Amino acid sequence: MSTTDRRPIVRICFVCTGNICRSPMAEVMFRQMVEEVGLGDDVSIASAGTGEWHVGERVDPRTRQALDRAGYRGELQRARQFELAWFSDFDLIITFDRGQRRILRSWAPTQDDRALIRPLLSFLDDSGPEAEILDPYYGNDELFDQVRDQIEAPCRALLQQMLPVVRAAKMSRPPTAPVPEPAPKE
Repeated sequence: MSTTDRRPIVRICFVCTGNICRSPMAEVMFRQMVEEVGLGDDVSIASAGTGEWHVGERVDPRTRQALDRAGYRGELQRARQFELAWFSDFDLIITFDRGQRRILRSWAPTQDDRALIRPLLSFLDDSGPEAEILDPYYGNDELFDQVRDQIEAPCRALLQQMLPVVRAAKMSRPPTAPVPEPAPKE
């Protein structure tokens, strides 16, 4: 079994309302941060929305442009809606505002599932429990840049909090057996 065949150590889903602005922005930014520290195979990152009206659509072009302006590159999936079964698929479900937290908590089948839901800004020491990152959908490019910048700092803080846990778990995993090379044909 290679390291890519193993289950990631941490599985995170960013959830906003429509999955075309904030959550895909966070997904791309956080994935790039995780890859930069060499843990891309150990942390699974996804995004979704609480609503279904954008399912199948591409992200808002202003999202892509805001990411590009800050040097973030990455695959952007088509919008999808968070599914009830995903509570067992993720270790952390990160929201951007009270509405998403309220909806996800109402969908969560158990108290343990509700405990997975955390606001993104909660990873900053100076953030209050009700702090929110507003939806830029009805705004201009400047607002998308502001939201991108609001997302970046707590993503970096989350990464710093996760690093010791992921690295310790990675070190405690049994080593993988090398994949044998095929014998040369005679």
